[in-house]
Formats: sequence, structure tokens, C-alpha cells
Amino acid sequence: MDVPITPVSPLPANGLNPVYFPDSPLPDIIELRNISQSYDGGKNWIIKDLNFRIEDQPAMGEFIVILGRSGCGKSTLLRYLCGLQKPTQGEVLINGKPRTEETVIAQVFQQYSSFPWYSVLENVMLPLIIQGVDRRQAKEKAMEMIQRVGLEGHEKKWALYPLLSGGQLQRVAIARSLISNPHILLMDEPFGGLDTFTRHQMQLMLASIWEVLQSTVIFVTHNIDEAVFLADKIYIMSANPGQIVKKYHVDLPTHRDKSTKRDPRFTQLVWEIEDGIDEVAKACGK
Repeated sequence: MDVPITPVSPLPANGLNPVYFPDSPLPDIIELRNISQSYDGGKNWIIKDLNFRIEDQPAMGEFIVILGRSGCGKSTLLRYLCGLQKPTQGEVLINGKPRTEETVIAQVFQQYSSFPWYSVLENVMLPLIIQGVDRRQAKEKAMEMIQRVGLEGHEKKWALYPLLSGGQLQRVAIARSLISNPHILLMDEPFGGLDTFTRHQMQLMLASIWEVLQSTVIFVTHNIDEAVFLADKIYIMSANPGQIVKKYHVDLPTHRDKSTKRDPRFTQLVWEIEDGIDEVAKACGK
């Protein structure tokens, strides 16, 4: 259900109130503080005065999904967190401290990002090898993660298409990302290029992994059904400028499986979020 939004003055040009993040006794695992982004010296702001916080839920984690039209800045927020981009203004904090080059947060992209000259096992081991972990220990941990994502038996194959399917290559990317930092996982439309059947299977797999690992996941998608199926919380971004303007709590059971999408509450949430997206799009002139 939509959470009340506290007005912040002055309002952005689109007239939408940014979501208010109240103080909490829990520490923040991720915080974007007063973030603004311009590519022309401040004449135009893609993102303006954005604030975004995710609390560190003890022994739970959270699955956060960000929705919004193309170009509103969803992927840019992930690039700030993984270190691929710095904002024009503002701070990026991880576990309450400014992000540095030593902060390791992996990201899974829509495009396949495995190294085709390495095997599946070598791909998953790579972050640990770079960190200086002993190869034997790295191999053991990599095999555990390979089993967790359902790739056991494929570990010796080269990580390239068509030796592996698109869904399998994304499983490699997820395993490699989780092994480098199992506490935070960034995912930028990772299932967008998959067929409907494979996408459904990947959603089930990711939900089952998250239920065990209980990491903090930030997942960007355009698919509302996918967002509701996976998320604890859903945020909608506006454009002109980019802001977090709506927040929804997905009050479905933590365990998600095929039956989840047949729950009447699932359908109701999809409709509510569709209405929210329409409202935001109208305010932004689209």
C-alpha cells in the first residue's frame, strides 16, 4: 500500500513530492544524500536533490525494486553505488561511510558480463582471486555459489553463448557478484533480455537465493509483475528531474513461488503500482 509522502519545499518542476525518509534507530546500509546529476555544467539536472536510504535490517536484508520510465536515472543510482560514476553533487555512503575505491559492490547487467575465455568456475572464483584468497579456498566457495544458483555440472564449461543459455550466463553473473560481496547486490534489468519462460525461472531462482542469503538487493526493472513478485519495497522515480516520489510496501509472504502470482493481493498490488506509475508519468508530461 502506498506510504504517505511528506512534502518537501520547494517542489521540483514536475510538482511531485519526494519520498521522505524518516530517522530510524537502524543503521543505513546504503544512503544517497542530496544527490544531483548534470552533464552540462548545471544548465539541466537529470537528478536533483535526491535522497534515498536503505536500512540495514539485521539478519533479514531487503529486496528493493526501483521502477520508472527510461531516462529518469534508475541505472545512474546503481552506477553511483558500484563506483562506475560519481554524482555532480552529493554523497554516496555505504554502511554509514563515504564510498571509496576500495568499496566492493558488484552489479549484474542486462548484457552478459562473463569472461568467455574463462570457465564458469573461473568466472565465479575471479573476485576472490583478485582479493588474494587462496585458490583452493576460492574454488570451494565458488562451487558452493555455483550450486546455489543451479549451475552444478556446468562449472567446467566456457562461459559463453551458446555453450550456456542466456539464463545460465546470468546465473554466472549473479554467482560472481554474490561471492564478492554477499551483503549487497545491484541488478540492472538482469532478466530484460530473456524469453518469458526463462525470465520466470530466473525470478523463482533469485527469490529462493535471496530467502537464504538475506542480502540487500537493489533491482531495477520496467516489469511491474516482476517488481511485485520479488520486492519487499518498491520505489517509483520521476523524471525532470529524477526523484524518488512513491514508495510501496509489498505485503506478500516472504517465501515467493508460483502460487504468489495467483494471490489476489499480488494482482491488487500490480494494479496499485500501475496507477502510481500513470500518476507519475502524467505529472512528468508523459
